[in-house]
Amino acid sequence: MSIPKEPRQLMINLMYLVLTAMLALNVSAEIFNAFKIVDKGIVKANEALDKSNDALPQAIRDGAKKKNSLATYAERIDPAREEAAALSAEIEQIINDLIDKSGDNDGSVGEGDYIMRAGLKELRGKKNKDVTTRYLVKGTETEEPVGEVLKEKLLAFSDKMMTFVDAEDSTAFKASIPVIVDDKTWREKDGKKSWSEFNFKQMPVQATIPILRKFQNDVIGAEAAVLNYLAGKVGTTTDVVLDKYTVVSAPEKSYIIKGEKYKTDLFLSAYASADSKTGITISVDGRRLTPNNEGVATFEETASSTGKKSHKVTGTITNPVTGERQTFTKEFSYEVGERSANVSADKMNVFYVGVDNPVSVTAAGIPSTALKVNGSGGGITMNKASSGKYNVRVTQPGQKATITVSGGGLEATKFDFRVKRIPDPVARLGNIDEGSLGNGPFKAQLGVAAHLDNFDFEAKCQIQGFGLVRVEKRKDAQFSTNPSGRFNAESKRLVMMAKPGDTYFFENIKAKCPGDSVGRKINSLVFKIK
Repeated sequence: MSIPKEPRQLMINLMYLVLTAMLALNVSAEIFNAFKIVDKGIVKANEALDKSNDALPQAIRDGAKKKNSLATYAERIDPAREEAAALSAEIEQIINDLIDKSGDNDGSVGEGDYIMRAGLKELRGKKNKDVTTRYLVKGTETEEPVGEVLKEKLLAFSDKMMTFVDAEDSTAFKASIPVIVDDKTWREKDGKKSWSEFNFKQMPVQATIPILRKFQNDVIGAEAAVLNYLAGKVGTTTDVVLDKYTVVSAPEKSYIIKGEKYKTDLFLSAYASADSKTGITISVDGRRLTPNNEGVATFEETASSTGKKSHKVTGTITNPVTGERQTFTKEFSYEVGERSANVSADKMNVFYVGVDNPVSVTAAGIPSTALKVNGSGGGITMNKASSGKYNVRVTQPGQKATITVSGGGLEATKFDFRVKRIPDPVARLGNIDEGSLGNGPFKAQLGVAAHLDNFDFEAKCQIQGFGLVRVEKRKDAQFSTNPSGRFNAESKRLVMMAKPGDTYFFENIKAKCPGDSVGRKINSLVFKIK
């Protein structure tokens, strides 16, 4: 006996086993009521299975239209369903006959076969064991045992269902047929002469009915197995197996230039082809698009203004089997700009003589490889450092330097820059500004240095010389001329003479910076020794 994979069928088989176990016990009123509940449960299960089976045939026929070779599967639908319906009806008739024979035996099932007890409808002959034995097991002089007839029809039905399956699939499919006729167990039981005697002899009517209902459920389950097999062969069951979808936009580019067209592919992921009968529709801001055979719709529009643009995309899909429609919505955006160029000084808004002035050149919507960059005026020269990056050198302070950008559809655009020399450096005694200074720290200094404060470029200015004056109280001043920034011997001698109350003047300090043709005079320094 194979174990069914379908949960509903597994549940019914378990109920059948419980029923068989209960029959081995002393049958009480509570157990008869349990048989009644089991019977109702199987009836509801059969109704649900019938409804499920009704939804498949049309989907199979639609799927079979894809190719001529699939037509044979659609042709098997009606014969399979007719076989199942016929046997299910025969089992129903057996149930009705059993109820009638245990009730008023007037040839039909009616009110006379039931009694009303505590407001509930119950079988009049629910405990009758003789009628089940006579009708299903022993038979009469004119009628053969119905149980053995049922057994043969169940076996024949199971074989017939296999004829609706391709030969190469028969071995795998056979295990999914739920119609089970156990023709082995009864032979192992002492004193049992037949399958019907094993299943029905001396069984109360109320307990026999759920057993017959179980066989009826097997028949409907076999019908479902065949229909699902046919659906799988035509592709119906695999066309909409995915249960999660999202709208996807695949634009050619998300940033476009005014006057260009924005173009994007929109589709549901995972998507289904147009032949899948899933009825895919896609719309953008309420405007419906027509998907191609791959289920992809293309949306395009001309950009008439700049800025961010957004669109609400809605996609729907229909399950070809159940008819259920699902809708998915998502918002997408892109940006529209205009062709333009920009040149910016990376450090300041002027070019300085004597140093590299790094600049970046960009143009919206134009690849850097398509740009043409030229310089003129101010003694300008330009060296390309990397993509969009240049180092600019100028030699003529007070003049104007111009960078011209063109190419890639951009009209020649000019950018003007002022040319300046490097700002004056600040003179310090080593790193010390003027003011009061102790005797020891003053004597420790080596000379005067030039400092470029708040200047972002790599540049260094050199001191070309200065004059040193020492003024001692009530004495004549002493002078020294220094030809560089470092103290010479005479200047060092004056420095080492420092004592509290002396005043030192550093005058006529000259410095030369990168790009200077001659030195420039910068600030003087005065120190009071304390």
